[in-house]
Amino acid sequence: MKQIAPKLMAAIVLLATACRKDTPVATQEEISVQSPDVATGNGFYLLNEGDMGLNKASLDRFNYNTGVYYRNIYPQINPTATKELGDVGNDIQVYGGKLYAVINLSDKVEVMDVTTAKRVGVIAIQNCRYITFYNGKAYVSSYASTAGNANAGAGFVAEIDTATLQITRQVNVGRQPEEMAVVNGKLYVANSGGYTPANYDRTVSVVDLASFTETKRIDVAINLHRLKADRHGDIYVTSRGSYYGVSSRLFVVNTQTDAVKDSFALGASNLCIQGDSAYVLSTEWNANTNSNTISYALVNVQTETIISKSFITDGTAASIKVPYGIAVNPVNRDIFVTDAKDYVSSGTLYCFDKTGKKKWSVTAGDIPAHIAFITK
Repeated sequence: MKQIAPKLMAAIVLLATACRKDTPVATQEEISVQSPDVATGNGFYLLNEGDMGLNKASLDRFNYNTGVYYRNIYPQINPTATKELGDVGNDIQVYGGKLYAVINLSDKVEVMDVTTAKRVGVIAIQNCRYITFYNGKAYVSSYASTAGNANAGAGFVAEIDTATLQITRQVNVGRQPEEMAVVNGKLYVANSGGYTPANYDRTVSVVDLASFTETKRIDVAINLHRLKADRHGDIYVTSRGSYYGVSSRLFVVNTQTDAVKDSFALGASNLCIQGDSAYVLSTEWNANTNSNTISYALVNVQTETIISKSFITDGTAASIKVPYGIAVNPVNRDIFVTDAKDYVSSGTLYCFDKTGKKKWSVTAGDIPAHIAFITK
């Protein structure tokens, strides 16, 4: 569907409160992108990372019931929040009526009401990265040390009571931990060692949730990042490689044996698993050639086979400069891909149908990256 041009909402520019003296709040925009679709769910939130060091993380929302995309909603809903969302939005998830946004360099998890996006609390966690949930608890990975620290040691995972928003326990894992997943009472954590490229970490930590202790580390590959669980008892883990001689790759770990069982010769920057389909997005940087290799692979996680080298089927991929985020609607299997473009200006969100054909696109914030669906 052809995109309708944006229309600014009523010219509302809120004057600063004491927390934002002399600083106007950015105006929210609403953009009609498709016809209403009340059968597909309420919609989703999109977290834009924003340029590092500039406190430009922002929050967008799409409403299936109206077909409207709302850009930069947080400031007007939360006018007293200092520096709005903050610096580098690294993850966003919905759990138990709350929306959790992990803001990396602001050292916090912003907690909002999932219906209104109004702040209900803030959890302070240094250099926090990703969040996952299990049995009423949230688990947040943290680099612990600050960026550029060559002596950075173990990272940790903090456990948070989602009722009180208080940290209850903490466990050390590998260096610079990233994404996590829970399978059969065990928390799996991808360790990167990203601050020490001459000595990347190459392990997945296994944490027993009952005792909240690290029981083992699984050797996988260097510079791990994404980690997703399928419905067959396996986890899929991405390696970013070295950006020089060691290529990015996708690995499969059996959670019964806690060992690598398979791998795919695919670049893998990001992935999303829905049903038995893994959508594997890659923007692999090669420092030798100063260029990216881009791919959009589709993997069947039941048979562990590559189904297609491109889940975008209509040629739109040629218009996407830097594919960055990936998400798939669990109801109608709409595929969402974000384009970070040059990392310093507004990016684009693309919506494709389940066959990989473009439905619509819309301008998002700087470095659009993370999507959390709202179910009915």
